[in-house]
Amino acid sequence: MFIAQPTSLLKSDISASPVRLRAEVAGARKNGKLRTTSISGFRSRVTGTRPVKAVISSGDKAVEAATPAETKDLNGSLVSSSSSNEIDVRAVITIRKKMKEKINEKIEDQWESFINGIGQGILIQLISEEIDPVTQSGKSVESSVRGWLPKPSNHLHIVEYAANFTVPFDFGCPGAVLITNLHGKEFYLMEIVIHGFDGGPIFFPANSWIHSRKDNPESRIIFKNNAYLPSQTPAGLKDLRREDLLSIRGNGKGERKPYDRIYDYAPYNDLGNPDKDSDLARPVLGGEERPYPRRCRTGRPPTKCGISFLLYYRVILCLVSVCLLVVLHYNHLPIAFTGIRTDPCSESRIEKPHPVYVPRDETFEEIKQDTFSAGRMKALLHNLIPSIAATLSSSDISFKCFSDIDKLYNDGVLLKDEEHNDEAENMFLSKMMKQVLSVGEKLLKYEIPAIIKRDRFAWLRDNEFARQALAGVNPVNIEILKEFPILSKLDHAVYGPPESAITKELIEQELNGMSVEEAIEKKRLFILDYHDILLPFIKKMNSLPGRKAYASRTVLFYNQTGFLRPIAIELSLPPTPSLPQNKRVYTHGHDATTHWIWKLAKAHVCSNDAGIHQLVNHWLRTHASMEPYIIATHRQLSSMHPIYKLLHPHMRYTLEINALARQSLINGGGIIEASFSPGKYAMELSSAAYKSMWRFDMEALPADLIRRGMAVEDPSMPCGVRLVIEDYPYAADGLLIWSAIKEWVESYVEHFYSEPNTVTSDVELQAWWSEIKNKGHFDKRNEPWWPTLNTKEDLSGILTIMIWIASGQHAAINFGQYPFGGYVPNRPTLMRKLIPQENNPDFEKFLLNPQNTFLSSLPTQLQATKVMAVQDTLSTHSPDEEYLGQVHQIHSHWINDHEILDLFNRFSAKLEEIEEIINGRNKNIHLRNRSGAGVPPYELLLPSSGPGVTGRGVPNSISI
Repeated sequence: MFIAQPTSLLKSDISASPVRLRAEVAGARKNGKLRTTSISGFRSRVTGTRPVKAVISSGDKAVEAATPAETKDLNGSLVSSSSSNEIDVRAVITIRKKMKEKINEKIEDQWESFINGIGQGILIQLISEEIDPVTQSGKSVESSVRGWLPKPSNHLHIVEYAANFTVPFDFGCPGAVLITNLHGKEFYLMEIVIHGFDGGPIFFPANSWIHSRKDNPESRIIFKNNAYLPSQTPAGLKDLRREDLLSIRGNGKGERKPYDRIYDYAPYNDLGNPDKDSDLARPVLGGEERPYPRRCRTGRPPTKCGISFLLYYRVILCLVSVCLLVVLHYNHLPIAFTGIRTDPCSESRIEKPHPVYVPRDETFEEIKQDTFSAGRMKALLHNLIPSIAATLSSSDISFKCFSDIDKLYNDGVLLKDEEHNDEAENMFLSKMMKQVLSVGEKLLKYEIPAIIKRDRFAWLRDNEFARQALAGVNPVNIEILKEFPILSKLDHAVYGPPESAITKELIEQELNGMSVEEAIEKKRLFILDYHDILLPFIKKMNSLPGRKAYASRTVLFYNQTGFLRPIAIELSLPPTPSLPQNKRVYTHGHDATTHWIWKLAKAHVCSNDAGIHQLVNHWLRTHASMEPYIIATHRQLSSMHPIYKLLHPHMRYTLEINALARQSLINGGGIIEASFSPGKYAMELSSAAYKSMWRFDMEALPADLIRRGMAVEDPSMPCGVRLVIEDYPYAADGLLIWSAIKEWVESYVEHFYSEPNTVTSDVELQAWWSEIKNKGHFDKRNEPWWPTLNTKEDLSGILTIMIWIASGQHAAINFGQYPFGGYVPNRPTLMRKLIPQENNPDFEKFLLNPQNTFLSSLPTQLQATKVMAVQDTLSTHSPDEEYLGQVHQIHSHWINDHEILDLFNRFSAKLEEIEEIINGRNKNIHLRNRSGAGVPPYELLLPSSGPGVTGRGVPNSISI
């Protein structure tokens, strides 16, 4: 039995008081409902045993309950009760206040202190791990926080309250705490520590918002930091474990409220805004036609256009049965079909600055919110971009010369207000700008991107173009050329002959005497192939104003000196009756005209690469795919579950950043549509990639490298693979991170699943994996490639993939966005002109001024500054970032298991070693893709970083 110590660890003066504490909390509800708490005077009792009266203290103030024959030591501390069957223990409750409080909030804090002082602020119920024979649930003792002033901690904005309990000698060890917040607003509970039991303090980490009882009458359940598989759950906690999961799942009905902690699934049906403009209607993603991962459900009502669609649909069905002519009449009423552009299942939108619902504990903490708002995204979206628009709207023109682009870093953009703007709006804009720009200035000035910081002309060179396919922000699309001729897998009847226009003869001119067959056999030919994913969208994309794109293929040759360079680019348009094979091939050439056309061809490839990077590799394969894993983890794994504890740091902020992206980035009319080639078809393209390309098992780094032919299996190597190109910085460093994660996960899983059949018998774990496949990735549920979950090896493999995606993979393709994309010519996110042909009138203009043709094909100044600002934000680390292998102080009690803590320390030490290895590689003159004159080092997978745009650092989670 867990024996309580009859000592009070926290000393305070206890003065006699006429106030008698009597707090009563209702017992556990049956039928699966959570326990609720009510007050009846200030009486305290122990459920299932005789009544116990408690002493509640807060800070230096204390109020004593009337307890017979209670004694104190010389310092005023409780030592024991009159009966040897009762023990005094104390709960210390740590609460975090806002760092920046308004005057009214400070007044509210004083009022809360008063409410706590009279014992009506916070109710606490300790739940034992042992069963009460009367109630058949955990033994419990109930009381309330009481005291006039909280005790300040050593940290600013953190306060501590304390509650003393008298519990029976045979109470057992507390395993859970029920918290009821009687205040009118929520508070942030960091942790509860119970002192006085044998074995030292017992920690109940929370780091959670505790809702007000007026919002939700159910008490919050906080479990102690022990990890239990479902079958190991102490008898007194089994009901609470089940009840807590039920409360998190919700019932799938109604609109979610800001204080809710409910996790559920919904399709991407909130990207469009047809209620605002019919041009902003967007199709629902999620379903057979447009498959997609599921997002977190908000339960907002459908769009008005969606409702009108349903009404008109019913009316038309009725009219069909009466008269076909009437139906035709309605078909020609334009107003009747205002809703036809949207799916009836589309959800109405919440526009900024109003927040999109995410479960309460998923929202940004104050430090993160300040960074995101004042310094970056919200200031940018709310103020800077409109200001730039006001500056440039009267002359949204192309860059006239390269010095115009340089001025963005040297001089900045002078922000001015349109003459017709309302004066009050101008004053507000000016005031807001001063919060994010230097005092007295109204300039938007950018840091010099890393790509041109050391060598401003590097982007022009072919070897730099190729180097970025291995060490840039999108190093995950290059693959080996396995066969020749290159063939399309698209429908030949729709998209023309499958053969590429890149011929054997053309390639062999660039192979230094080597044949194509020999080059393929020696693994020296590589390809960036965006043909099949883009060609079905090109006609629609090119119909958009100011957008011109091709479906591209780029063949690269890895020569014997160890350099990769592009040798041929194929640019394709949809076939026409007169041009069934509408494809052109470009090579670098040697004359001036061919040289400039080659630059334009590379720019089109870079534009395609930027779009695929953002919509597929970044958004789809990390952000969108991770969201269902997070939802399922909360819904199916108790916070006591060891796998929940393992995954918890890798879920931080992801749902919130995804919700913000749906609101302002990937939505209809958002930044991505405005700034990238696919425009309004961007998310449809992302859906097409999910349908044709996404596989969970291929998201493992070694599997992905083998699939792309960039590595071959080799059991003698640490990760079982050997790189085809040794100097492949993303892959080489990524395998180090992957290996460290894999080793940590395997040791963690082995610790908890050492017995046979423990994986298959874990009901929560099996439900978790089933829900990920059958709900989170519903449209892929029947695919044969999903891993089974029968053994600890299966589990380790699944978890390693998830943690890699959240940490290393996201870091590699996110935090280099501004360092590589901040210089527009290096990575244009869209192109506005096709390459001029000799029979085209623009060809003569091109010959006269090729620089102007090149710059006028790039994004406009407004488009460029928009995307630069967003890339700058997305590349920024917050000061409260939590990095792989690190544990923040507030999570220091995340698990009560010394062996696991030792394993984690070993993982942390391994990552420190990896950082040294990567730094050494960046100084190795033989690794020319990461070192050399003007070559930026490859640091995107260095584990640690400071705040800001650093181009390095691997956070635990997808937090931006």
